This record gives sequence, structure tokens and C-alpha cells, in this order.
Amino acid sequence: MKSYRLIPMTLIGLFILGLDQFTKYLVVRFMEEGESIPILGKYLELTSHRNSGAAWGMFQDQMIFFYVVTVVVVAILVYVYIKEAKGNFLLQLAIVMLMAGSLGNFIDRILFQEVVDFIDVLIVFYDFPIFNVADSALTVGVILMLLEFFFTGKGDKDA
Repeated sequence: MKSYRLIPMTLIGLFILGLDQFTKYLVVRFMEEGESIPILGKYLELTSHRNSGAAWGMFQDQMIFFYVVTVVVVAILVYVYIKEAKGNFLLQLAIVMLMAGSLGNFIDRILFQEVVDFIDVLIVFYDFPIFNVADSALTVGVILMLLEFFFTGKGDKDA
């Protein structure tokens, strides 16, 4: 019987959370809000930005809503991890990424009542909303979970 791989997954989650918080610290410490530093010309810039809402600026200044939703989502993810992800590496990784991303932005909301964003990407002519490491982890976590549910379907469980 395979284990939950709890220690390696915990380390992955802590690494993502640590990277998220460290990069946000650097942005807050060394950049003025609104300042941009070109990395790949206009296509990739570091831009110091704050967001008091969710993706694309939805639900601005609804901190209580975000606190409650984050606690509920993380509780559900822990439950699913324990009950459904045993022996399923892809699902475990997806859940850990979702938890790390949720907690990364949750920490910002608790500390600053807003989220620190800084990755500014121009995709051809579309100026994608500025995001951060936690947002990236959330996106990749959702993609992995969708891959697991819709394409592999069975994972590598042996319960």
C-alpha cells in the first residue's frame, strides 16, 4: 500500500508558499507601487501592484468574504487529500499547489488587506492581469486537477 507521500508533498507546498512570500517581500521592500522593471521588453515585466479583490479585480475590498472562502476551501482540500488522494501523486500535487496558492494570498490579505502582485505579461496584444507566485500555483493546481479528473480519471490509486 502506498503512503500519502505527506513529507515530500508538505515540502513542495512549503517551498511554493515560501517562494511566494519571499518574492512578494522583495517587491514590497525594493519597488515602489506602480513601478515596472522590464525583463523581456514589454512582454514580461515586474510591476509592483496591489489587489484588494480576486482575479481580474473582482470582489474588491471584500476581505471577510476572502477569509471565509479561503478557510472553507483549504478545509475541503485537506479532506479531499486525506479521503481521495491516497496513492494518487497527480491529485496530491494538485491539492498541495491549490493549498499553497490559497494560503499565500491569504497571508497577504491578513497582513496587508490586499494581495501583492508583480508578474506582468503581455500576450501578443492582450495585457494579462498582473499576478504572483500564489496565483500561478492556483492555476497549475487547477490544471493538474482537471487533467486528473478528465483525462486520467483513475490516478495511480491502490486502496
